[in-house]
Formats: sequence, C-alpha cells, structure tokens
Amino acid sequence: MIQTNYNPDVLSCLANLSNDEVFTPPTLVNDILDLLPTELWSNPNAKFLDPVSKSGVFLREMAKRLMKGLENQIPDKQERINHIFSQQLYGIAITDLTALLSRRSVYCSKTANGKYSICETFDDEQGNIRYKRMKHTWQNGKCTYCGASQEVYDREDALETYAYNFIHTDKPEKIFNMKFDVIVGNPPYQLTTGGSVESQATPIYNKFIEQAINLKPKYLIMITPSRWLNGGFGLDKFRDNMLNDNRLKVLVDYLDSRDCFNGVSIKGGVSYFLWDRDYKGDCTVHTYKSINDFSITKRPLLEKGCTTFIRYSEAISIFNKVRAKNEKSFSSIVTPRDPFGLNYYEDGKEIMFKLFDKNKTPDKAIIYSQGWLKNGISFVDKKYITTRKEFLDKYKVFISKAYGASETFPHQILNKPFIGEPNSCCNMTYLCLGYYDNKEQAENVLLYVSTKFFRFLVSLLKNTQNAYKKVYSFVPIQDFSETWTDEKLYAKYGLTDDEIAFIDSMIRPMDLTQNDDTDE
Repeated sequence: MIQTNYNPDVLSCLANLSNDEVFTPPTLVNDILDLLPTELWSNPNAKFLDPVSKSGVFLREMAKRLMKGLENQIPDKQERINHIFSQQLYGIAITDLTALLSRRSVYCSKTANGKYSICETFDDEQGNIRYKRMKHTWQNGKCTYCGASQEVYDREDALETYAYNFIHTDKPEKIFNMKFDVIVGNPPYQLTTGGSVESQATPIYNKFIEQAINLKPKYLIMITPSRWLNGGFGLDKFRDNMLNDNRLKVLVDYLDSRDCFNGVSIKGGVSYFLWDRDYKGDCTVHTYKSINDFSITKRPLLEKGCTTFIRYSEAISIFNKVRAKNEKSFSSIVTPRDPFGLNYYEDGKEIMFKLFDKNKTPDKAIIYSQGWLKNGISFVDKKYITTRKEFLDKYKVFISKAYGASETFPHQILNKPFIGEPNSCCNMTYLCLGYYDNKEQAENVLLYVSTKFFRFLVSLLKNTQNAYKKVYSFVPIQDFSETWTDEKLYAKYGLTDDEIAFIDSMIRPMDLTQNDDTDE
C-alpha cells in the first residue's frame, strides 16, 4: 500500500560532508537535548549557542522546545517567534554553504531578513547564524590555533580553508558579545596532517570543547568520537583535564557509531557528554554495545590509579582484581612502531622503508612486511637496521600494529601473532611482543596472546584499529616458562562466573592454527 501522507524530515536525509564533518540526525539531537533541564525551555532569558552549525538542526529543535515552553509567557505566536530567534538562539556556521542551509532550516529562508523568513526583526542577511571566512595563522608550518598543516591548508580564496570561526580567535565571546547558558553542537572531528608514512590526522574536536568551556556556559554538550576517552593522537592533556573534571555529569557512549549516524563508521564509536558548570560528583555513564544492549551506572570517570577511562562498567571489577596482583605490565616488553628503525626521513617527512627483495644472502635478514608485500618472505640488508640489532638473533613474537575496530561482538581485538625466527626483523606493519632465547618461550607468549583474558584487557584501551604499545598496559606479564590458558588465568585472578561470562560476551576465541594474517 502506498503511504500518501509520509512527510520525511529533510534533515534526516542529508548526506554527510565527510566522516569528519557529520550531519546530526534530528532523533539524536533530541536525545542530546533531553539531557538539559526542562525548565530551560520556559526561560525567556536563556541563551543557546551552536558554535558549529552545519544543518541548523540543533537550533531548529531547540526552537521547537522554546516555542512550546514559552507559550504561556508569550502567547502571541509571531511575537514568540521573533523573541526566540532574535534573543535566544545563536549559531556559528562552519562554511558559507552550511550557513545558508542552517538559516533555511531555522528561519525558513537562506537570508534572515528575506521575504520568507519567519522572524520579522532581523535587519541583515545573517541574522543570528553567522559565518565569517577565517584564515589560519601560520607559524613553523602549523596553524597556531588548530594545528593545521600549512602545506595542506594554505589555499587560494576559492577553496575551503577549514579555519573554523569559533576556534580561530582568542576572544570567542566577541562573536556575539554575550554570555551563553547552553552551548551544544557536533564539531568537526579532525584535519589531515599531510604525513607520508600512513594516513595521519590531528584531532580538532577537542579545540571546540576547550574553547566552549572557556566561555563558562551553564551547560555544555558536544558529540565527538569516543577515542579521546583512552587514546587519540595529541589528546593526552585534553583527556587528563576532561577525565579529572567532576563537572562531567553524563556520558553517553556508543561503541558502534552507526547506532548514532546511519551508515557512518567512526572507529572506536562516538559519545556525547553533559558538562554542568555547577555540578560536582560522579558521572552517569550510559554504555551502548548496541541500541538494545546497554548499561547505565554512576561512577568516577577514572578508577583509582588509572589514567584512562574504562568504557565497560562490568569490566571494573576484573580490572581491579588484575591490578591487585601488582605485576609488571606486558607493555614493558612491547616495542614502539618500526621496531628495527627501518624508516627514514626526506625533507623532514618520515618515509616508509621498502628496500627489501627476494634474494637471500649472508648479509641480509628476513623481513616481515605483510602490509606492503603480500607474496611471502623477503630479505633486507642488515646495514639498514638501526635499532634493536642486538635482538636480531633472538626468537620474537610479531603482531600487526593494526586490526579492525568495527567488528561485531564478540570481538577478536588483535590480529593473530606469529613467531619470528632468529635473523628476522619487521617493518612498521608489525610490533614485537618481546625477544626470547628459545622457541618454547615464544610459543607460550603466542598462547597467552590468544587467550580471551589477554585480549579482553587489551580491549579496555584499544578503541581504534591501531594497537600500539600503550594498549597492552593493563595486561600483566606471566612466567613464560609455562603455558597459559583462560581457565588457568581465571583461577589465578579469582574471576567469578559472571565476570567470565562477560569476557565471553566481549571476546571470541582465537584459533592460532588458521592463518588469516590480514589487517581488517
């Protein structure tokens, strides 16, 4: 049967600008606005700012709530519309195009003072949704405000600069010359850096959050990638400040970004938070494994002695039991990327080493480089090895430094490790999980990595495809003269049946007998 009265919301149908500039669907916007106190919508003096307006959906949905909440105080509909749009709602667009789109969504006209604008009081085209083309401030090849690469973003006037108005000023309060009660939005996520070794990007959403906090609103809500909670390039200081800020009242964390943004896969998921200037206490954490599988707990964002956030409340008791043994961290034996120092620099840029071939000679070592050469073992001249050369003749355990972060539950978390024989090395595709005098020790490490216990503890820190040294920090070192199984590890750390069941729900078995050494 044809549905003749279907009237879709156009803002739920927009294609995203990119995975880094994502339009927020109206349903998600209303979930976010539900975190704010209801009395705000009946306060004619409350002022709201979206500092990163793309479609205008936040402003539009706030307008709907204010129209209803102020009905008794301002009974005349047109007077109420004029008041809300001219005195309460403000936006800063991220591009000229999104400024037009936002005004069309909010004022029903791409010009605020146009013939069809529903607000009668504006005397200019922008109204309260502003856009101003900004320029980066270059110093030593980087923008002093956002860190953008001059090589990538120093562009002609016809091209978009991505110099966002809200964060390219020392005085954001001067944009509208007022204080805001509420700041809410979905900022751009990152900018590419122009790196040459692998796809690199620098986060930028943290700049919007820090700038918003500097404005001292009563409430702040922003939706961002979740990776800041325990990782992310250049986010250490930001993460430390945020996780130690007891004004974070609510955190809503989606492990799969597609549960928020239809068809958009963001590694590590997305989350949004409510920051309340006058609140001090524990945070109410909503964790969504899926739309229908979630938990809600009130807890500190940081466990005692921990510097990163543990996403799963059910994992905290397991983490504390492991930590109580006070054992050395497995990360102490994990190498950084490029374990043997094979990369080199040209014109200040790091270049991936690729000088290896199929010819075996006494002056060459075996090199594992699956990410670049997928047709078997190759060899590299030992003269190019610049670090850890003393471990060349040891047994090693290699593991790829990346493995897909968009798996469905239960996860595998890590790629399958394998043993590197004496006279072997690797390029930056792999990390080394220690060096060993005999093959038996290396095999026992292999078995340990394959346990659900090991990979579960890694999962607490790994929320993107990259699995660098840090993600192994929660894993304890064992005596590798003996073999380790999940049953043996569960008994050692005294895990309960419920804790074991939770690990089983999160981590799938790893079969080391099947070779599927690929980066998902």
